[in-house]
Amino acid sequence: MCGGFTCSKNALIALNILYVVVASILISVAVYGQTSSLVNTNLPILGGILACGILLILISLLGMAGAVKHHQVMLFFYMVILFLLFLVQFSVACACLAVNSDQQKMLATQGWNKVNTEVKSQVQEKFQCCGFDTNVPPLNATSAYPSCDAVNKLCCMNSLKEPCACPPCEEKLSERIDYAFKLCGGIGLFFSFTEFLGVWLTVRYRNQKDPRANPSAFL
Repeated sequence: MCGGFTCSKNALIALNILYVVVASILISVAVYGQTSSLVNTNLPILGGILACGILLILISLLGMAGAVKHHQVMLFFYMVILFLLFLVQFSVACACLAVNSDQQKMLATQGWNKVNTEVKSQVQEKFQCCGFDTNVPPLNATSAYPSCDAVNKLCCMNSLKEPCACPPCEEKLSERIDYAFKLCGGIGLFFSFTEFLGVWLTVRYRNQKDPRANPSAFL
């Protein structure tokens, strides 16, 4: 019977194995979001997703041990911590999805101002852009960014405009930051509900007695 002790035990073990996979996905996505723009933007919300992924791996190990042994104390702490993690991950995911365009531009500006000329040159080559500020025509290099001669040739290869130059990097970086937030927020929000399922299954499993154990013993 699927509602029995053995089924609940196997389902909880399988769910915790799934949590290890989910945690790996969250960690990978958060790391990708932090590094995808090349610019060292300060994205603490993505750091929260990364922390949730690491904590989820540790909690899943506790859950598997508690499920195998049907240990009431381990299952209790697993259930409480998992519920708290669900609340944190749900909140962080919603915060990721709530970041607006002005905040994205602010983060992009902070990241651009932090990095050195070499990294700025890599950003310009990767995204085929020049400079950062959309209000400053990116025709000539200044102390704020490296020379755009090489990247301008790529941007203007098929252009008939004179003078021709690559667009500023602000929009490109903001788009990449927006993608990182939406990706981390969407995945984090989706998988947070599996943690709520784990809490419900743990409560159910704790209240079931092991048919192979002493009938008078509950632990």
